[in-house]
Amino acid sequence: MAVRLRLMRMGKKKQPTYRVVAADSRSPRNGRFIEIVGTYQPRLDPSVVKIDNDRAVHWLQQGAQPSEAVEKLLKISGAWADFKGEEFVPSVPPAPKAKPVVQQPEPSSSEVQNDTSADETEESTPQDSVDEAEANVDEAEANEVEATEEPSKDEAEQEVNVDDEEQT
Repeated sequence: MAVRLRLMRMGKKKQPTYRVVAADSRSPRNGRFIEIVGTYQPRLDPSVVKIDNDRAVHWLQQGAQPSEAVEKLLKISGAWADFKGEEFVPSVPPAPKAKPVVQQPEPSSSEVQNDTSADETEESTPQDSVDEAEANVDEAEANEVEATEEPSKDEAEQEVNVDDEEQT
């Protein structure tokens, strides 16, 4: 039986993830397999490769032939270097592309004066935000108390008068 290490597609439509499997070369791509050796998630940035190096080396020593894609993944994980008896040098993944910094034009003196007054009102310390939150809680409690209090006599009389007018 000819064993191959290859990718088995998983995941939803347009969102692939792959299993690295040891499978009979005659079985279909997503068909029967012997063992799951690892996973590959190409949609993440940077892509994630998780391979059980011991099991991958075991299958390679037993004569399993990796597909081209799996061979690249084995080189990334270090299993290929273990199999060949070489020293593994991990590659540095490329850094995510940073957005270029756009320099803002310097504001005129009149804009600076307007901004300084706005900065003074906008700047707040953590203590200020705590004080504001406590004040908001106190206001909410006061509003609840006012809503639960009974109406004054004048308000009660007005309501009675309105009810009387509606009945007539």
